[in-house]
Amino acid sequence: MAITYHQILLRLLCASGLGAAIGVEREIHRRPAGIRTSMFVCMSTALFTILSIEISRIYGDSSPTRIASNIVQGIGFLGAGAILKDSAGLVGMTTAATIFAEAAIGMAAGGGLYGVAASATAIVLFGLFVMAWCVDRFSLRARAMVFRFTSSHAESVATEIQRLLAGLKIPAQQFRVSMTGGNSIVEFEAIVSHRQQEQIVEQLNRQGVVTEVVPLQGHHE
Repeated sequence: MAITYHQILLRLLCASGLGAAIGVEREIHRRPAGIRTSMFVCMSTALFTILSIEISRIYGDSSPTRIASNIVQGIGFLGAGAILKDSAGLVGMTTAATIFAEAAIGMAAGGGLYGVAASATAIVLFGLFVMAWCVDRFSLRARAMVFRFTSSHAESVATEIQRLLAGLKIPAQQFRVSMTGGNSIVEFEAIVSHRQQEQIVEQLNRQGVVTEVVPLQGHHE
């Protein structure tokens, strides 16, 4: 049975609306793949799904999912473009996973499974808003931080820091010791959880040692 024009329009609008809803969260948190990108991903995958069904009906193709199955492979290239490699590792994984989920939602809407598409969108938004809040609230996410310790006895502090990092199994980057006036500065970068950061500061926070910890700029999910 052919899909009517009004049914096609309804499916495309549903996919576009659900995609835009996810895109709003991406815009709020200033992440790639915002409202327009998310809307287009959902709408286009819905359209491909509809075309797959209709073309197979018109030409008698026994495999109506031929075009739709290739969406899964093709969307991987778009998601890969959102993943970057920097000094802290891979970033953009959440954005790539969101794009993949948007494609699935668009396919569900294109197939007329409105309830499934809406439920999947709700789950994605729950993960992006609620789970992200929990991660930030309980400091579960490891972050790239810059540690700086200023004292008059850098050698003993540097040795203690290296021993402490080895015990916590934290790899340090850009480890350096420098002189400023009569004081020595030990500085390094590391990806740590909130608890690990507290442990480092507690172990080295004493009289004669000035501790500074600041986030390493330019790291996004």
